[in-house]
Amino acid sequence: MVLSLVNLCAREVVSDHSSSPSWLRWVPRELYRPLLEAAFASCRPLAVGELVQRWPERALRVGGRRKRGQTVPNRLSIQALLLAVVRGLTDQRCALQVLDLSGLQGEEGGMGDSMGGWSLTVALCTMVVQARAGAQRAQRKEADRERKRFSALERERDLKRERGQRKGPEELSDDETGNNRDGTASSGPASEEELIKGVRRRMEMERKRGVAAAGLGGSKREVEEKVVDIDVMVHVRADLFVNARSWERARVALSSPGPLKLQCRYLRVEEISVSSIRTLLELLPSRGLLGVDIRYSSLGVPGLAELLPLLSSFPALNSLRLHYCNLDFRRDHLGQEDALRDLSQGLAHLQELRRLSLTALRLPGQLRVLLSSLPQPLEILELPYLSLSPADLAYLSCSHHAPTLQQLDLSENRLDANTLTSIRRLLSQASSSLQHLSLSGCGLTDSLLGLLLPSLGGCWALKSLALALNPLSMAGLMDLVRMAVRMPSLRQLLYPNPLEDYQPGLPDLPSSAQLLDWPLDEATDINMTSSQLNRVLIESRRPDLFLTCDLLNYDKDLVD
Repeated sequence: MVLSLVNLCAREVVSDHSSSPSWLRWVPRELYRPLLEAAFASCRPLAVGELVQRWPERALRVGGRRKRGQTVPNRLSIQALLLAVVRGLTDQRCALQVLDLSGLQGEEGGMGDSMGGWSLTVALCTMVVQARAGAQRAQRKEADRERKRFSALERERDLKRERGQRKGPEELSDDETGNNRDGTASSGPASEEELIKGVRRRMEMERKRGVAAAGLGGSKREVEEKVVDIDVMVHVRADLFVNARSWERARVALSSPGPLKLQCRYLRVEEISVSSIRTLLELLPSRGLLGVDIRYSSLGVPGLAELLPLLSSFPALNSLRLHYCNLDFRRDHLGQEDALRDLSQGLAHLQELRRLSLTALRLPGQLRVLLSSLPQPLEILELPYLSLSPADLAYLSCSHHAPTLQQLDLSENRLDANTLTSIRRLLSQASSSLQHLSLSGCGLTDSLLGLLLPSLGGCWALKSLALALNPLSMAGLMDLVRMAVRMPSLRQLLYPNPLEDYQPGLPDLPSSAQLLDWPLDEATDINMTSSQLNRVLIESRRPDLFLTCDLLNYDKDLVD
């Protein structure tokens, strides 16, 4: 990445923190952004804190999609940013009103020093609670000053009254005797204080009623949110990751009013109960939530049917992901048909849903009931480990979702001659829109893949293709690569290790689990396979196509 002159100068400026008092006061507001980016890139948390504490603009966005070569801020820099936001609440130079940290989190336990989603959520909740505590301390100090001021006024009135008593009643004016000019008695200093407090209370109530009246036609929840927002100084937008360890902290941060208001773009929850998930959804603002990701939570079909009406109250929700949530229709339980019907009706109310991910839910033969109820066609559909039946794939190939699919994941669903016709029809329907396709672990042999290659080659918009853990020979793998180089839009191909590269003993048709666990043959030159495939790229003049067999580090999003 080539740095501009401004970025180079900004890095030099933030490199020496001891000189910051001499230049920070003279920096124009247009240079705050490059200085902050330089502080992040150079890992200068002190500079980050000073810049954010006096941020001159209304909004600050840190996160989102990053350019190639651009690093994620490290943990210390993010912590300095959050502390500076709290300090900026009392700094007259800070104009910050909206802090957007969406997409900032890195991977938990990653190689770098970035802050993961769970750690960032905990830090954000702590920041909100600290800001509220600071505001309460400031209010107590202000109340103490008010009490001292009223006490001083009372002492002054008492002194005047004592002087008046020494003067005698005939020497006092109407004001000093405590009588009004119309002859009525005054209520004294205590009642005056109560009158002042009453006026303030009425003014506050009128202001809140004015905000509520501004939201004409809004729901009760939206009106309450507008009233609460009166005292909010900074709105904080972020992606939240909540599990059993952080649930209570997240609940406190979301439920208590204060100068910082936490808003959620994508909510990810793990290993918490249906009631806890319900509580979180009820605390989130209705606008702004784009996606919900529920993992390793024992929802069951009734639990999911209970949550779907709550999800329908978020008008912008376009993504729902359910991973390992104990939804299993292979078991014969009473009431499953009614629960499935409730599930279908709940999905029908998600008007903006465009992404649906269902992992290991075991719903064979039920895909029509689920997907046909969605009012809008999906753009992203992920169905790995779903035990799809031939009837499921036949429905999907003819559904209203097929022509609009941009991303499709059918990994670990066994494909055979009975489902090949449906898969080819599905690829034909999605040929102009499909950009990412995963058929890893689907049991594709050389013969099945050979019949599927013409349909794959017809997907002219395809950018990434994943076919790992399929039992292909070297000959079948070469046919795959020769087809791939003829697809001009394709940028990434995740291919399986050929059967010749494994140690002897594999069954004739090994499963994906066997291919994953079976050791590769050390006597075989693994690099030879890569060299043969890369030779096809060179001969076809396709250096832009990236071939890999590294399943763990494969990332389809790198092509976007």
